[in-house]
Amino acid sequence: MLRIPRLISHPGYPPSRREWLRLSTAALSPLLLHAGKGVTARPERFTSASASLPGLGRAKSVVIIFTSGGQSQLDTWDPKPQAPEQVRGAFRTIATTVPGIRLCEHLPRLARLAHRYLIVRTMSHDDLDHGSACYLALTGQFHPRKSSNPPPRPDDYPALGAVLTRLRPHPQLPYTALHINGPLLAPREPAPGQFAGFLGQAYQPPELGNPLEENRFLPVLRLSPDITPQRLAQRCELLRRLDPQQAAHPLTQQALELLRSPQVATAMDLRREPLSLRERYGLYRSGQACLLARRLVEIGVPWITVFFNHNIRGQDAHPNVTDEYGWDTHNDIFEALRDHLLPRFDLSVSTFLEDLQQRGLLDTTLVVIMGEFGRAPLVAKESRFAGSTPGRKHWAACYSVVLAGAGIAAGGADGVSDRHAAYPTTPPVSPADLVATLFHALGIPPHTHYTDPVGRSFPITTGQPVLRWFR
Repeated sequence: MLRIPRLISHPGYPPSRREWLRLSTAALSPLLLHAGKGVTARPERFTSASASLPGLGRAKSVVIIFTSGGQSQLDTWDPKPQAPEQVRGAFRTIATTVPGIRLCEHLPRLARLAHRYLIVRTMSHDDLDHGSACYLALTGQFHPRKSSNPPPRPDDYPALGAVLTRLRPHPQLPYTALHINGPLLAPREPAPGQFAGFLGQAYQPPELGNPLEENRFLPVLRLSPDITPQRLAQRCELLRRLDPQQAAHPLTQQALELLRSPQVATAMDLRREPLSLRERYGLYRSGQACLLARRLVEIGVPWITVFFNHNIRGQDAHPNVTDEYGWDTHNDIFEALRDHLLPRFDLSVSTFLEDLQQRGLLDTTLVVIMGEFGRAPLVAKESRFAGSTPGRKHWAACYSVVLAGAGIAAGGADGVSDRHAAYPTTPPVSPADLVATLFHALGIPPHTHYTDPVGRSFPITTGQPVLRWFR
């Protein structure tokens, strides 16, 4: 019997890193058994009049660097040095390579790269808790239980990478979308929005997990020396005869394609990189996750989500372990940012952008640095949370995202927030508009629909691409 290898296990909602290669169809939803049988997605085509739209189809890959927990716009991309101290916070600002753009003093490397990215300072929505807001960010759809921490459900909207897999599967690679350094925990259980939802497990972006554990999963992505391609083909034929339903199942086919695609295993082997470059990225989870993302871009993976922080708030349980920190800084915000979050973020993201540029990949890769929301303008102590010094509450009315590559009009800021970075003073941008922009960069128009396993039609987004972000 053909045995398909599995990845490392994690106690998360399906699929865990072990379960995404599981082939037991008995555990799958009946709907999944019909996935791909006579059901086609409908990626619409642009008309000739729209073919010249800025940014259309400029990206071969999209990389989302997800800052889980709610990165403070005031202490990163949209500082307000003239505001009162209880608003501006404890940090100073520094100049960048773009006149008039200043960043937090703890982002010196990114300040030197400001000419390579665009800061969007007027992202806005009204969902105020991590689980449902992560769902919104990762699917482009509001959760029915807004401002809550719901568990993942099989009828959730699919993650954006799953939608792309449904619409436009990669013709050579076994996977169109991959997740790195997850699953994302919000706060202690896997957050909704990072799974395939109602599309079914056949469209689930595999979760590659902690890149520091590469030695645990790399061996299972390679065939044993005694398994020649001919022998593998014979075992596949045996499986087809003994269990034709399992042999034809999409998960079986994906697993076999993975075994037949040595470039995927090669890309995941970070030991192939010089130690000096690995050190430049940072020898920790988020740094190596960014390096792995660059290697996956090189082999042509169209959609990569890097959970820069796999935990929105792991510092409560592990205050001395920087890898466990998230951006949910209700208290002790300035200590957490200065000592744990900002130094690694500055090093790893700046190295990622420089590496893409030096390898000629940035022109065709859309990099998006984003989280589920921002932080409140007023610095205050919260008695319900651990910590001895003040922090900032959740804030979704105004926050920042950053875009680079793939024709983005880099070297400035789009939109203006008020003097406390609390509300937009220019028209806001919704998560749905951001999603539409990402698909637009891949050449997929916003009115495109896809179908689920029972033939229901869904739009990829309710937003519109922001064309002014492109040159």
